[in-house]
Parts: sequence; structure tokens; C-alpha cells
Amino acid sequence: MYGTHLSVGDKMYSNFPYLRSLATISWDSLDWYGFDNDGASVHDVIGTRCDPYTLKLLSGNSYHYCCHSNLLRALITEKGIDIHQAENLIHDVLNVFMCTGFTKDTKQYFMKASPARKDDYLEFYAETNILGILSTCPGGDCSKNHSSDQATCYPLKVSIWENKNGIKKLFNSNISNYNNNHGIVE
Repeated sequence: MYGTHLSVGDKMYSNFPYLRSLATISWDSLDWYGFDNDGASVHDVIGTRCDPYTLKLLSGNSYHYCCHSNLLRALITEKGIDIHQAENLIHDVLNVFMCTGFTKDTKQYFMKASPARKDDYLEFYAETNILGILSTCPGGDCSKNHSSDQATCYPLKVSIWENKNGIKKLFNSNISNYNNNHGIVE
């Protein structure tokens, strides 16, 4: 809804048919980065997570520690569900700190080294109860091999704060009121 990359004030929504506002970005220490001369920015929503299906299709290789697999294993562990249930629950991702864009000549998706440094952060305000699952990118800062055991990866820190000031009233997290008929007349 906001573009290819998210920052302060942008919301993250649930999937169809609900399109419910889940969280709003309230602070971004990398907001200064904007878009660079290559057309890249941080916090992308254009690329999905790396996954074993696309890798197998493109290269014939199997790799089990990509973001999709990491998220899947975490969801199974957290919720105690089987792999088939979990597979259908993994939603689109926000590639936090990843620096990505499209090449100017061929318009292909690319990744480059992230400008993120120690103590950079992205702050969200949850507008409903959400389960957030993190995967440190197997590509590390994406300046070298991606989705491999050779990439240098960095830790992520998560802090969860409880709001006691009633700010929640400022946000609308209602389910979409679209009538769901899609132009079908009965």
C-alpha cells in the first residue's frame, strides 16, 4: 500500500479477506537512508522470504535453513502444530534491515550490503495480538553468498513493551468491511 519499502507511519496488514491493520511502524533508526543511487532502500516488502521451493526450482539444490524454513520451524515449536498446518500460516514478510531494489536496466530484484549497524532498530506498535517470528537472514548482510552456511549472520534483539497509556484508541484494527461478493450476483 505504501510502496516497496516501509518506514515510519506505515502499517502492516493481514492477508485477504480480512485486511486488518496489525501493526504500525512508529520509529525507524534507518529512516535517514531513503533510496540510494542504485534505487535501493531498507525494510522491503517486495521480495518474499527466501524459500526452499524457489531455490529448488531455480538451482536444483535443497537448502533447509533459509528464512521460510526457519520461520516454519519456529512456528511449529511455538504453536505445537504440524508442518502442514504451519506451512499455510506463514504470511508475507517484512525484510527488516535488508537493502534491496530493482536494477535500473533489467528491473531485476537485487540485494546489497545493509547500512544497518549495531543499535539500529525498527519500532512497531501492535494494534492487535500478533505473533511475530524472526529469522536472521541466512545471507547475513547480503554482501556475499545468500542462503548458505558461509554467510556471516548477525543477531537480532526483540523488546516487547506493554502500553498502559491508552494510545491504542488512535489506531483502527478492524476487519475489512468489503461485502465479499466480488461482482458475483446470486
